Amino acid sequence: MFRTGLVSVSFRDKTPPEIIKAAAGAGLSCIEWGSDVHAPFSDTKKLAEIKKECSENGIACCSYGTYYRIGQNTDSELMPYIEAAKILGTDVLRLWCGTKGAAEYTDREKKELTEQCIRLSETAEKESVKLCLECHNNTLTDTADETVKLMKTVNSPYFKMYWQPNQYKTEKENLDYAKKISGITEIIHAFNWEGDSKYPLGSAKEIWREYLGVFGGGTVLLEFMPDGKIESLAGEAAALKKITEVF
Repeated sequence: MFRTGLVSVSFRDKTPPEIIKAAAGAGLSCIEWGSDVHAPFSDTKKLAEIKKECSENGIACCSYGTYYRIGQNTDSELMPYIEAAKILGTDVLRLWCGTKGAAEYTDREKKELTEQCIRLSETAEKESVKLCLECHNNTLTDTADETVKLMKTVNSPYFKMYWQPNQYKTEKENLDYAKKISGITEIIHAFNWEGDSKYPLGSAKEIWREYLGVFGGGTVLLEFMPDGKIESLAGEAAALKKITEVF
């Protein structure tokens, strides 16, 4: 019920072939390619090479992790990312909404962000792609209530969410957020962090089974290793598979 994969930015110092080889060796089925280092939208040749190498190794591109920021980037700046995603073979793009936390926004600023979200969702529909916001710190979607309000207003099947636990909040708060957006979540990012400390995913099996139980299925991607090393991927992938095997 869960497809398991990897976020390429976990290993910014590695090449796409190295990441593909490691992911395939760890038994993962998909990769989210980041637009900052590994898969820049401007390098169409490299994008095609990544797509080809993934296919040859049985790896799908599940999503394109862009650094497009709603409220900072213009509407027209989205199209190169959409075109790049299509070359990679995915219809899912990760975006960030805003440049500061929800509590710092005025009502007028929220209205302007929401209006841009609506326009972008219309573009997504025309292009047959899904635009997904990450519930990231220092963005408008850093709280569940603000996220639900935004998504209800946009109200588009082409405009959805990512989910990941917030390492600075409690398990109860994270579960509450997950429950509120479970029906509109496309991708889950998995890691085991507490504040600024990172730990192996295997030591958080129980809470991660609770988290994933809220969603019931979907795509869950390992994001960063506890020690930053690509050699740790196999162990983290095994832990993720152990967590998901009960579903």
